[in-house]
Amino acid sequence: MRRLISAVIGSCFFALSIFFSRAERSSRAADAKQASEPKARAEHVVIVVWDGLRPDSVTERDTPALFRMGQTGTTFANHHSVYVSSTEANGAALATGCYPVHDGIMANSEYRPTINAEKAINTESLQAIRKGDELTDGHFVAMPTLAERVQQAGRRTAVAGTKAVALLQDRRLRSGDNASAVLFGGETIPSTEIDALKTAHGEFPKIADSKTAPNVAEDAWTTQSLIDVLWAKELPALSVLWLSEPDYAQHGAGPNSEVAKKALRSSDDNLARVLQALEDKKLRDKTDVFVVSDHGFSTIGRAIDAVEILNDAGFQAFKSFKKKPVTGDTMVVGLGGTSLLYVTDHDKRTAQRLVEFLQTSDIAGVIFSRFEFEGTFPLAVARIDTRDAPDIVVSLKWTDEPSKTGMRGLDISDPLKRGVGQGIHASLSPYDMHNTLIAAGPDFRSGWIDKLPSGNVDVAPTALAILGIASNESLDGRVLGEALVGRAPPDREPVYEKLEARRDTASGKWRQYLRTMKLGPYFYIDEGNGGVEK
Repeated sequence: MRRLISAVIGSCFFALSIFFSRAERSSRAADAKQASEPKARAEHVVIVVWDGLRPDSVTERDTPALFRMGQTGTTFANHHSVYVSSTEANGAALATGCYPVHDGIMANSEYRPTINAEKAINTESLQAIRKGDELTDGHFVAMPTLAERVQQAGRRTAVAGTKAVALLQDRRLRSGDNASAVLFGGETIPSTEIDALKTAHGEFPKIADSKTAPNVAEDAWTTQSLIDVLWAKELPALSVLWLSEPDYAQHGAGPNSEVAKKALRSSDDNLARVLQALEDKKLRDKTDVFVVSDHGFSTIGRAIDAVEILNDAGFQAFKSFKKKPVTGDTMVVGLGGTSLLYVTDHDKRTAQRLVEFLQTSDIAGVIFSRFEFEGTFPLAVARIDTRDAPDIVVSLKWTDEPSKTGMRGLDISDPLKRGVGQGIHASLSPYDMHNTLIAAGPDFRSGWIDKLPSGNVDVAPTALAILGIASNESLDGRVLGEALVGRAPPDREPVYEKLEARRDTASGKWRQYLRTMKLGPYFYIDEGNGGVEK
């Protein structure tokens, strides 16, 4: 009887998740019509991404320029990454204003056999993007990006990234006479633009050793290339600058390490260069500047190899397929704080065995599944039910304990690429899911702390509203109107929910939870974890 009741509840849970997803999009469309209120004061928007910046790393000592910007602008005190809390998923969310279910990008690495049948692809790589667009008629990123929308409105953009994730902002092929250029990891679209950058600043510098030094040279080269070359003739309507720090140094030496603190100062120096350039152009009072991070950060408390663990338990698990897989073979893609499991032929029996094993393990925190298994959440709950989604997504366990450098948040990390004490993210830890957003300019309230929930999906809708560009599609994010001068705050209060899923196992009771926040139809994930209760 208990199993029957659990099955019925599970079926209802899956059905309701689909119903509410549709209802939310309908409500968002209605909200979008009301979002175009007063005309914005700014003529330009600049978005600066500090990759991996934790909110508690913003201090007057370590990040003075950003700290001052927060005092003169708006600090979003309840800001959220999208899950999976990694760079490419959030790069796409920042670009589109949508969750992975709608923009199609859920992780840094995904197994997409139509692009590469042997192993996972890097979703930011130019090769994967071009092949993905070829297979989907130009919809590798399934929604139009902010840069594309601005260009369609007849206005110029400039995207510059130390990392290739900048491609997810604007990947479109174009001729050499196009005014909107993209710089990504020392390469450009159109390719002819790179000559001007090399003439101005030399070759793209070599990356530093993240264990001993931050990535100062590459980030400075990218920043100066944006300012000196891409901004040489005029300031575009939209500019995006994606810095590699403090993410790079935190991965190598851990959050709050001396190397990470130097990385914070490096990104702060680059922000100061951007702000000074706007002053020099006498456009600071006509420009809204966002500083946002793609995700937060944790420290590795334990490193595992999920493939080894699953093979020891009797599964056929692989990091790459050397020969054609058979039904039940499982591709494992380790992302750090999350592991993706792709079961060949979506074999439900193997997937159920995997879930039941994970529910007795000491590594799993929250399990999402495409199937209705007891003690799991559907992929749709986290908005990760993409066209190419895995069969099982496992957010690994985390704890609130401090690291040796005093930063709270320890993650289990897969694979064994980095060790204990180094940095990681991608889990449902609040230290990974809570990230940074500070905005200042003529449209933002001064000295304002916004306590309402916000997320990376809200950046694109807000930028579009400032630039006066309407969206024909319903976006998952909202215009952050409560922080804008002359706009009324939402006429609703946030609703906090805690979802739970349980299953009795031979080892004890498996229990997992997910804390979420809603502001009307808008949805944010706060944290999630789980384990076996003896």
